[in-house]
Amino acid sequence: MKKLTIQEIVAKIENEEVFRAVSSDYSFTIKIDAYVPYACGAVHDGHQFRRELWDNCKHTEYERWFEEDPATREMVKTHPIIIAGMDSRFEYDLNRAPESAIYEDAWGKQLWHQPLADEMKQKSLDKHTNFYKVVHALITKLEEKFGACVVYDMHSYNWKRWDREVPTFNLGTGNVDNERFGESIESWRKMLSMIELPNDIESTSKINDTFQGNGYFLKYITQHFSNTLVLATEVKKIYCDEINQVMFPEVVAAIEKELRRMLPKHATAFYAKYK
Repeated sequence: MKKLTIQEIVAKIENEEVFRAVSSDYSFTIKIDAYVPYACGAVHDGHQFRRELWDNCKHTEYERWFEEDPATREMVKTHPIIIAGMDSRFEYDLNRAPESAIYEDAWGKQLWHQPLADEMKQKSLDKHTNFYKVVHALITKLEEKFGACVVYDMHSYNWKRWDREVPTFNLGTGNVDNERFGESIESWRKMLSMIELPNDIESTSKINDTFQGNGYFLKYITQHFSNTLVLATEVKKIYCDEINQVMFPEVVAAIEKELRRMLPKHATAFYAKYK
């Protein structure tokens, strides 16, 4: 893996080079081992939080971790194209539009002791802007090369705050073309329900049951690219103890193993239908 500027990353994509890189400000990573008609994103995987923000933040390290999506990059690590955030959503949220990407409050609690200075905000917004410059270059290249592509937008969610039974996997499709892509959406939902998990964990999958796919990553790609389907895929946090901050690596590994097998199969079928 190399440290590259945004301009260098974009140039490599435009030249169709394979590479693995971290952005020069260490805000995200990108891996392109081959150019294929699908990509994986993990925008909330990051946990980094700028040192100069620590003393001003009311949320603890645990409270930040609780709302992040740990291990979502790990779940898709073997796939040829992955872009993943390294910074915490509490610094800036890659899944929100720029004007709302920096929280004033988070989950009912004020985030800052004192309002952030404009200079502090701009440092974070510059990283948000740079991430989407790379996203735009990547999807442009994939659509130009293949005509159509599918993006697996990986997230996780805290299930213990719900007072009802919630699915192991949820697909948010409120902002994609369900009429056009309905067959591929249902196929992905069905595949997810067949994932085998350890510790007697049941695999269930539903569409728009807990979340509807309202994230900016999905909306940005959908609004700018007419032949790319983004599948906002939420994993119930059955792979950790969200209260005690304990990870269950055997469950993460099982999800990764199943997605290694299923995801390319789904992407191949999608491309055959929509290219």
